[in-house]
Amino acid sequence: MNFALRISIVFFAWGGGGVLGGGGILYPRESESREVVSLDGIWEFRADYNHAGFKKRWFMGPLSQSGHTEMMPVPSSWNDITQSKKLRDHVGWVWYSTTFFVPKRWKDKTRTWLRFGSANRWADVWINGHHLMNHSGGYLPFEGDAGQYLKFGDNNVVVVALNNTLTQATIPQGTLSYPNDTSRYPSGYTVQSYNFDYFNYAGLHRPVLLHTTPKIYLSDLSIITDFDGHEGRVYYTASVSFPTEWENYVNFAEHSQQTNCHVAVLDASGVTVASRHGCSGLLTIPNVKLWWPHLSQPKGEGSGYLYTFQTTILSNTTLEFDVYRLKFGVRTAKVDGSQFLVNGKPFYFRGFGRHEDYSIRGRGVDPVMLVKDHNLLLWTGANSYRTSHYPYAEEILDLTDALGIVIIDESPAIGLTGFGPDLKREHISVMADLVQRDKNRASVLMWSIGNEPKSLETLAPSDVIKSTRAFDPAKRPITIVLSQNFSKGDCPPSMDVVSINRYYGWYGDTGRTEVISLQIPTEVNLWAKTCHNKPVLITEYGAGTVAGVHQSPSFVWTEDFQVDYLRAHFAAFDHLRSSKAQFVGEMIWNFADFATPQETFRPWGCMKGVFTRERQPKAAAHFVRARYWALARQDNLTSSVQLPNDLHCFY
Repeated sequence: MNFALRISIVFFAWGGGGVLGGGGILYPRESESREVVSLDGIWEFRADYNHAGFKKRWFMGPLSQSGHTEMMPVPSSWNDITQSKKLRDHVGWVWYSTTFFVPKRWKDKTRTWLRFGSANRWADVWINGHHLMNHSGGYLPFEGDAGQYLKFGDNNVVVVALNNTLTQATIPQGTLSYPNDTSRYPSGYTVQSYNFDYFNYAGLHRPVLLHTTPKIYLSDLSIITDFDGHEGRVYYTASVSFPTEWENYVNFAEHSQQTNCHVAVLDASGVTVASRHGCSGLLTIPNVKLWWPHLSQPKGEGSGYLYTFQTTILSNTTLEFDVYRLKFGVRTAKVDGSQFLVNGKPFYFRGFGRHEDYSIRGRGVDPVMLVKDHNLLLWTGANSYRTSHYPYAEEILDLTDALGIVIIDESPAIGLTGFGPDLKREHISVMADLVQRDKNRASVLMWSIGNEPKSLETLAPSDVIKSTRAFDPAKRPITIVLSQNFSKGDCPPSMDVVSINRYYGWYGDTGRTEVISLQIPTEVNLWAKTCHNKPVLITEYGAGTVAGVHQSPSFVWTEDFQVDYLRAHFAAFDHLRSSKAQFVGEMIWNFADFATPQETFRPWGCMKGVFTRERQPKAAAHFVRARYWALARQDNLTSSVQLPNDLHCFY
């Protein structure tokens, strides 16, 4: 790899809109030069049922000054917090506000940024009555330089107007209808429909942070890792930002040349194992410890090993400096023929589809639930999951990086239809922001550009895949998750892994598990042959189950049937594994039960989880656990995988 030894220079304005795309969106972390303050807590909240907020200028101060407000925790979804059915099902604008203090010491020597981990899905943000930024999309971070609008050494007010409406131009898509027969529908009756099966939770779902940087600061960092024997290789490029007006200085070129980077790699104990000067280049790590997926590590090594990449920016003319530390792992991930390789060794996905979905909290980040979920994942012996069907919180990826849980990082492009040039541009823009956020993640081994498009002809996935590949410095494998029946014309040539969702014995031939042993191998082999022997991954299969319901012989919706359904699939998967087919993994739908729109064919929500929504195991969870631990032992003969003492041998 050839890297020019140069500074990537970025100019930033003193104010304005959010930082998106190529501008960098590093997660705020405290250091010698940076401070971070959380604005999470209980905010004032009001639903704008009568579209009055903009007309009455609610953005000019705390919402409580303009009328009644509700208490709303941030982060959370607003839908399930109150006792109001009207608010739960509300489509349109809502408003948030909170008051916070800014230290006086931040005024002269720092840039002060306001950052939202996500806001679902259109957000306008004001600081002290001044419009700071807007953002569309519900799952990725955005931030703005708030310095010119802040009162330092005093209280400040942030107001957010948020709209959860989905249209044919948004990702994901939706439609709005307004029945106007007043003899049948009340005035203002609105129906929001969408072609996905999870509840469209909305709100400020992730942390809201106020953070500082020096005026000259590290704005972006790209890391690519490789290894040769016992030597690790870290290729890096750092971007340094300067105030916009400096571009016009006569001596700017000289000033920028006097800005230097010093980088170092620290091991897990904090010991420096490599260092050099320069804002781009190569670092080598002797006796490198590789990042391995959970239960895939060689004997004597651990999973999820992380180094720290420390970047120090120093201006010799202003004597300013900036320090930023980033966790990363040394590993490789690529497709070679019909195999998916991690660190040069075949990798088999044992995992789940999931949702960010929790009782009461909706999609809001909650450390308690994050830790519980990942403890359950480790308990099952899983090594991977897909972020179905949208990018998950950065706090979740911190855990997967550290635990060695492999991530298929998916965009919110689910069930797209009517795919014209405008929607394709939006799709590519979403992938640019997703890659920008997660490009340095050790656990992210593959991108998924979307789930279950209605038509590959209208999706034009090759264009999105090509753009995504260009965005990612590490060139990870790319997939798109397909649900349509097999057809020889349905294999995008630029797709690296064929990912398919199949529900034989559930949506078709319901209850007839005997068809699974024939239909799964037939389908996988057809896709592999048509797609030039590319790896094939089953990303969804599952059966709905009401916890506590039993019947013998097994019958659909019982725990007994879910176990029988999985048993039939496991036999089909074992046949594919033993026949040396291009089969690289199995992911159950779903990890846990989750909320759906109100429907007549589900008594509450999607019940395909092997855990309930409260994270209690169904019989299937024990069955899956026995299989996943057995697979871990089979697939990693060089490791001393010890089966848990409490493993129930259902399988």
